[in-house]
Amino acid sequence: MQLTKKVYIRTGLVYSVLIFVVFLITQALNLMLYKVYFALSRNSKLVDYIFNSSPLENIPLNVSLIFSLLQVVPIVLMLLYIFLVKSDKLKARFINYPISLSALVLLVFVPSLTLLAANFVLQIKDMSLFEKGSYSVYFIYSFLDAIFFFSFYYFLLNSIHRKIVLPKYFPSGNINFEKGLFKVSVRFLFVIFYISVLVLPVFLLMVTYFVSIDAETFHENTVIHIIFCFFIVFGLIITKYFISYFSVPLEKLKEGTQEIAEGDYSQHVNVVSADIFGELADSFNKMTTVIDSKTKKLVSVQNSVVTGMATMVESRDNSTGGHIKRTSSGVRVFVDVLKKSPKYAHLSEKFYSDVIKAAPMHDLGKIAVLDAILRKPGRFTAEEYDMMKAHAAEGARIVENVLSEVDDAGFKQIAINVAHYHHEKWDGSGYPEKLAGEAIPLEARIMALADVFDALVSKRCYKESMSFDKAFGIIEESLGSHFDPNLGRVFLQCRPELETLYGDIQ
Repeated sequence: MQLTKKVYIRTGLVYSVLIFVVFLITQALNLMLYKVYFALSRNSKLVDYIFNSSPLENIPLNVSLIFSLLQVVPIVLMLLYIFLVKSDKLKARFINYPISLSALVLLVFVPSLTLLAANFVLQIKDMSLFEKGSYSVYFIYSFLDAIFFFSFYYFLLNSIHRKIVLPKYFPSGNINFEKGLFKVSVRFLFVIFYISVLVLPVFLLMVTYFVSIDAETFHENTVIHIIFCFFIVFGLIITKYFISYFSVPLEKLKEGTQEIAEGDYSQHVNVVSADIFGELADSFNKMTTVIDSKTKKLVSVQNSVVTGMATMVESRDNSTGGHIKRTSSGVRVFVDVLKKSPKYAHLSEKFYSDVIKAAPMHDLGKIAVLDAILRKPGRFTAEEYDMMKAHAAEGARIVENVLSEVDDAGFKQIAINVAHYHHEKWDGSGYPEKLAGEAIPLEARIMALADVFDALVSKRCYKESMSFDKAFGIIEESLGSHFDPNLGRVFLQCRPELETLYGDIQ
C-alpha cells in the first residue's frame, strides 16, 4: 500500500482518538485513586494537607487560568502536526507518530508541574517541614504520573504502529535512513519503562501504605487493593512487551545472520520500526543487499570464465560445434519438467539451479586431450578412445581447481560430479569409474541424458544427425541399461520442448 497524505491524516486522527479514549479511562482510574484518598482525608494528616489544604490554593486565580490555558497548546500542536505537513516530510512524520504524539501529550502536564515547582520555591521559607514533605509527595506523584502516561501512550501507539501500520506501508523495512526521524534510544526506553513499571507503583504503594496506616484503614479498603492489582497486572503486561521489544528483533537478526552464514546472501530481516533495532535491521539489510549484489557479480564473472573455458575447449573440437550451448539448454528444459514430476518435486530449487550452472563444465576435461585425437575427423581407435575417455576424470580435477575458491560447496560438488560421471551407465558399463544405478550422482544421470540426446540428433564428422523419432527411440530402448529408467521416462516427456529447441538443427 502507498503512503499518501490522506493516509497520514487518517492515521493521525485515529491515534488522537485512541489517546483521548485512553486518557478518559486513565483519568477515571485517577479519580478512583483520589476518591480513596478523599475518604481517608479525615483521618490522615498527609491527605488532609494535599486535598483540603492544597499546595495550589495560594496561587492567584489569574495565574492558574493562564497555566490552564497553556495545557491547550499541546492539543493545538498535535492538530498542526497532523494537518500541516509538507510532502517531503510526510514519510518521516508518519514513522514518528508514536513518539511525536506521546511527547505532545506529555506537554499537557508541563504547565501544572511548572506551576507547582514555582509555587514551592516561592513559599519554601514559610512552610513547615511537614508541609514541605507533603508538597514533595504531591509534586513527585504528578511528575511520575506524567511519565507514566507518556510511557503508556508510547507503548500503546508504538505497538500498533510497528506491528500493524508500518509493515503495511513499508513491507521491506528500510525506514531508518529517512531524514528527520526521532531515534528512540535503548536508555530512554529503559528509563520510561522503569518508572512506569517499578518507580510509580512502588511510590504509590509506599504513600498509600503510610496514609492507610495513619488512617487505620489499609486492611479495610478494597479499592486500594484493586488499584495495586491493576498496577501489578499492567507491570506484567508492559514487562512482557519490553522483553518482546528486545527479543523479537534480536531473534530475527540472529536468524538472518545464520542464513547469511549458510550462503543465502539475499536474506533480509523484517523489522519495521523507527528505533535502534529498526536501524540495525535496515543496516543489516543494506549490507546483505550489497553482499548479494557483489556475490552475484563474482558468480557471473566466474560463470563467464568457466563458460569461456568450455567454449575454448569446444573450439578445439571441430566435430561438436555448439554442443555446450545445446546441452546446457537441454538440461534447462529437462530440469523444468523434472520440477513438476512428483518423484523429483522434493529436490530444492538450488539443486536444480546448480545442475543448470554446472552443465557447461561437463566436458572441460577435453582440454587435456591431444589435438590429434580431439580433432580427428573419423572414428577413434581403441587406444584413442581410451585416451578420450580420460577427459571425464581430468574434467573433475580441472573443475575442482577452477572452483577451489568458491564458497558454495554444494554447487562445487555438483559441478565436479557432472564432469566426472556424465559417461557412467545405469548398468555399470560406463566410464571412468564403472558406477551403476543410484551410485551415479543424480546430477550426472541428468547430464548423461542431455549429452547423449545432443550427440544423437546433431551432425558429426563421422555421422549424420538422427531424426527425433529415432533418437527418442534409442533413449527409450536404453532405459535400465544406459540411463536411469525413472529419469529417462521424465526425459521422454520433454520431447515437445526439445523438438522446439532443436528445430533449427533438423
